Amino acid sequence: MYDAKLEISRLLTPHVADLDTEEIYDMLEVPPNPDMGDLALPCFKLSRIMRKSPVQIAEELAAAIEANEHVERIESVSGYLNFFLNKSKFIKETLTHILEAGERYGSSDTGKGKTIVIDYSSPNIAKPFHVGHLRSTSIGNSLYRIFEFMGYRCVGINYLGDWGTQFGKLITAYKHWGSEEDVKKGLVDELVSLYVRFHKEAEEKPELEEEARQWFALLEQGDEEARRLWKWFIDISLEEYQKIYDLLGVKFDSYNGESFYNDKMQPVIRELEEKGLLKESQGAMIVDLEEEGLPPCLILKSDGSTLYATRDIAAAIYRKKTYDFDKCIYVTGVSQSLHFKQWFKVIEKMGYDWHKDLYHVPFGTVSIGGEKLATRTGKVVLLEEILNKAIEKTLEIIEEKNPNLENKHEVAKQMGVGAVIFSDLFSNRIKDVSFSWDEVLNFDGETGPYVQYTHARACSVLRKAGEEGSRMQTGFDSSILASKEEYNLVKTLSDFPVRIKQALDELEPSIITRYLVDVAQDFNRFYHEHPILTEDRALRSARLALVQAARLTLANGLWLIGLHAPERV
Repeated sequence: MYDAKLEISRLLTPHVADLDTEEIYDMLEVPPNPDMGDLALPCFKLSRIMRKSPVQIAEELAAAIEANEHVERIESVSGYLNFFLNKSKFIKETLTHILEAGERYGSSDTGKGKTIVIDYSSPNIAKPFHVGHLRSTSIGNSLYRIFEFMGYRCVGINYLGDWGTQFGKLITAYKHWGSEEDVKKGLVDELVSLYVRFHKEAEEKPELEEEARQWFALLEQGDEEARRLWKWFIDISLEEYQKIYDLLGVKFDSYNGESFYNDKMQPVIRELEEKGLLKESQGAMIVDLEEEGLPPCLILKSDGSTLYATRDIAAAIYRKKTYDFDKCIYVTGVSQSLHFKQWFKVIEKMGYDWHKDLYHVPFGTVSIGGEKLATRTGKVVLLEEILNKAIEKTLEIIEEKNPNLENKHEVAKQMGVGAVIFSDLFSNRIKDVSFSWDEVLNFDGETGPYVQYTHARACSVLRKAGEEGSRMQTGFDSSILASKEEYNLVKTLSDFPVRIKQALDELEPSIITRYLVDVAQDFNRFYHEHPILTEDRALRSARLALVQAARLTLANGLWLIGLHAPERV
């Protein structure tokens, strides 16, 4: 693809001592005001290298560099070297590339031959899939798509919370107050009710905690009754979760949860012993991380039972052996940051050089009115409830504005679910989120439905153009696209590959989400200011090319964040 920054970097390289083309490329920036040019080189950093004032450097470079087919003119302003592109060439090269690339626009093969493992979603079995699980699921799904789009082989892992003392509590609750009929009828909701009741009853009857520990011990020992109930609870939960994943359009390549690693932890414990890393501390076994400035990593409790860190270390070693990953990414809440720092460091101390390929992708906490979500107290907002309400609201809007729309229930699902995902991915992932029904169900402004509607608007224009709209417009006259709105839209479209790379490098899907709003806003300004299906055949052809390029970019970007791109709304 034509890269204006690269062309300008090459133009500058012979005139800037001690900096190569790549370093100059990284220094170029977009001026805050379009009247100051399309790209600018700040000369302040060069001042230290060239031992001259930034103003003098900019003036000398402006005098030394001649405009060419890519650059119309060059200006020196207050220590900045401003470049004004040859608009016609830039528009032609950019739109032609987008139209020829089509569904692959923005993609690359940089990841060819490399494998990325992404651990995301990972709900706890027999607990509700609530709004707090959405963040890990939507961020992980988007990262999976971004890496895949850039040529990587991706392995998505749903590391289910299918083991632990909570199952002893659940079995105890079921034995005391549950029935097969009630569970079959209420499914996960009934399991949650039993779990919540256990904690309430245990406040008055602490002996229930001991009973729960005994049931979990029986489960670990392979007791037939305990294993049967455990497996039943898992099957019920997975069936319910799959409904949510189908709505969200999320897939996984592996559902190996915590229980999968039960027989893989003892070899890890032996290895830690053999390498002299295990130490006894108050009856427990730890890896001392004092020299690394971290609290000790607890590997075995005083009763000999394993912990999350033990399991995570075993899982990482298994995944490296199985997938030979280039990166293994964990998408979990920021509250687990210390946990990951600790066991990542243990992997390093074990002598595995691939410890540097382990990445924790933290996200901010989700609360309701400032209160933390908690299943044991019933303080949750179910994700299925949110998605269904969003779909219901979208359908009401469609019934009001376009009641004869074909497949309106499917479109309502695509846009309602899209609204929820887009809202979740719009903010930087590390930002804390306080759940608000009003915000999630607000479809005005910078929202998923706004971007999806813009895509549908572009599709409508192309349909009205008939055969001309379905034919790739590569023979257009780019010099006709001379307005500010047309040029700004092309510039924004040209930025798509850069934004994808940035999202991949920073493991930050919100970069794509916000970019899509920019595209939609620029497209709508162009659409409202300039008639597209004009009698002037040349102008019509050029503007249809711009519409086609915008539609493709919107569709590709929506896919990257897990949204559909409806053609009619």
